[in-house]
Formats: sequence, C-alpha cells, structure tokens
Amino acid sequence: MLTMNVLSKGQIVIPAEIRHRYGIKPGTPVEIREVGDHLELYLLPSDPIVAFRGSLKTTDSLAKHLIEEHRQDVAQSVRG
Repeated sequence: MLTMNVLSKGQIVIPAEIRHRYGIKPGTPVEIREVGDHLELYLLPSDPIVAFRGSLKTTDSLAKHLIEEHRQDVAQSVRG
C-alpha cells in the first residue's frame, strides 16, 4: 500500500509507478466516490461513447420484433 499526502490546494500526487501501470496522464478523467467511510478513485474513459459502444448488444433485435409484430397485425386484418 502506498501513502500519499494531500497538498495545500487539496491535490494528491499519484506515484509514478501507479500512473504508468494504469496509463494515467495529465488530463486523464477520474471520478472520486464516497463509499461508506472511505474514498474510491475511478479512471473514466477519455471518450465514453467509444468506450461503451456495443456494451448493450443483445441477441434479440427490436427491429426484428417490430417487423414480426407488424406481420401478425397484417395477417389478422386480412383474416378479419
């Protein structure tokens, strides 16, 4: 475990070893969360759209579902 001191302006210096390991560079977005009695630091993606692209993919296509529903509606109206 590494210990760091808070500087006069509230800044914390992340040790070089950790910055290199996680690819932290000046301008890297981070989030700090209060969790119970401690703080947690999270690295955020530099481009959240690119980072989350494809994460919500599903095997069930909404378009296919709507087309099938439309076909059933048309079939019922032809019968009725």
